This record gives sequence, structure tokens and C-alpha cells, in this order.
Amino acid sequence: MNWDADRIPDQSGRTAVVTGANSGLGFETSRELAAAGAHVVLACRDTERGREAATEIREETTDASLELLELDLADLASIRSFAETFGRRHDTLDLLVNNAGVMAIPRRETDDGFEMQFGVNHLGHFALTGLVLDSVRAADAGRVVTVSSGAHQRGKVNFGDLHGETDYDEWRAYAQSKLANLLFAYELQRRLRAADAAAISVAAHPGWAATELQKRGPQMRGSRLRAIMMRAANRLLAQTAEEGALPILYAATAPDVVGGAYYGPDGLAEMRGGPTRVESTERSHDLDAARRLWEYSEKATDVSYSLPPPKYV
Repeated sequence: MNWDADRIPDQSGRTAVVTGANSGLGFETSRELAAAGAHVVLACRDTERGREAATEIREETTDASLELLELDLADLASIRSFAETFGRRHDTLDLLVNNAGVMAIPRRETDDGFEMQFGVNHLGHFALTGLVLDSVRAADAGRVVTVSSGAHQRGKVNFGDLHGETDYDEWRAYAQSKLANLLFAYELQRRLRAADAAAISVAAHPGWAATELQKRGPQMRGSRLRAIMMRAANRLLAQTAEEGALPILYAATAPDVVGGAYYGPDGLAEMRGGPTRVESTERSHDLDAARRLWEYSEKATDVSYSLPPPKYV
């Protein structure tokens, strides 16, 4: 599909929240939304880096409407604080981009005792979305875009050991979290439809995009060899973060986007290329797994959605 950021519809009057907005895909998504006229809330764990990102965006778009709010997706208290602050300042939320994440790191736990990748990539965004959902539904045509990955294809949700307490593999845990993103995005759409809501839930993935995400695992392990190998792979195979953000921006803004769809690059193995609608694995459409994951996520985060459950058929 021949689509680029110049084709983003006018976003004036719209409010967007982008998690992980200070670098990589989140930064590029925020930059383009601001250039298109949106008021962009930069939801960042590191507010100093968030301020630097805002400065850089304003250097390119001098009239950019930006707001920086602290958000640590590894801390449910921080997520609640973010949602409360946002709710005091804004009546509606037109666009929520669940982008922030961690990839293939040694086993760590969040402040609430969740395995870090599952906790940040899925549970953190599940809690955030639930806490701001009323604002999304109050918008004329609200959207929730959840960023997954081609790695979901290798994913399996291990309900017997969701947090890798007995058997942890960094890549298996990442794949599980990215599959969880899709199960969540599709289930959210089913529940929004059951509520006759105008808002929609969609998913996107960037292909292989060179970002800070690939560096953290080798850095945490102190592995120079892995870091060198990842840099080499990025140079050979990856597209830029700017290019990788296009499927996310398409899912976030294109008028022909439909709820429950999944968007990614149109190139070989969906690793690079222009944005298009793509397919996800059979596991990502498992209704029983989606229901079980939703029920577990509500209990784990203590965040309940004001949406009826769909009729599973």
C-alpha cells in the first residue's frame, strides 16, 4: 500500500495518548500526530527524556500541542495516577496508542510482582485502557491501538505459568506478551461491539524496526556480543523507526480502518514495507483464551471494564 505520513488526515481538535512516547516508535508516532494537529499526551516513564522528546518535536513543528505525563507501566499505582490526572484535565480521549514495551530481557518483576514483559506489555496496557476507557467512549470516534509484533506467531499463553516463575525463557515470554496484546485487542473490540459503542479497538505491528527496544536485553545481560549481533541485524534487516511507525499511524488515523483488524508492513514476511491489513495466528483468535486472559487480567490489575461480555459462539 502506497501510504505515508503525509496522508494522515487532519487531527486538529483530537487528543491522543501515546505510551513510550520519548523514543523509537512512540516518538515517531507522537511526532507525526502532532504535525497533523493532534494534542498529544506523551506518556513516559522517564520524564526527563520525555521533555527532550517534546523539545525535539517542537523544533520541527513549532506550534505542536504537547503534554507530558509520567507513566510507568510496571507500576499499577503510577498507571492509576496517570489516569486520574488525565481525567481531571480532559473530558475525552480520541486516540490511545498502547505502544510502550520491553523485549527479551532477563527475568525481572514489576512493582506489583508480575513478570516484566507480561506485566508491562500486556497487563500495564490492559489496566491503562480500562482506566481511561470512559474518556475514549466519550469521544465521537475513539480508537484504541495496541501494538503487537510478528513475534506473536511463536507465542502461547501459558496459563499455568504466566509469569515464568518455574520456567522462564526471555524470547518465549516476549512472544507470549505480544500474543496477549492481540487477544486483548480483539476481545476489547468484541466487548465494545456488544456495548454498541462507537469506539473501536485495533492492533498494529511495525515489522522489524530499528529502535531502542532491541538494545535493552543485551544491556541488562551485559553481553557485548549480543549487542553487536543485534546492531548488525538491525543494519541488515530493519527499517527505520519512522517507517516502522507507519502501520501504527495508519491504524490510528486512516478512515477505512475497521475495529478488530490488524495492520502491519506489506513486505516479505511483514518485516518491512508500507502499512496494510494483515492476518494474525489462529491462537490470537482463540475465544476461550481471550476470555480467560481478560478475566485473569481484571483480577490481577483490579481494573474492571464497564463493558458487557460478548456472546462467544
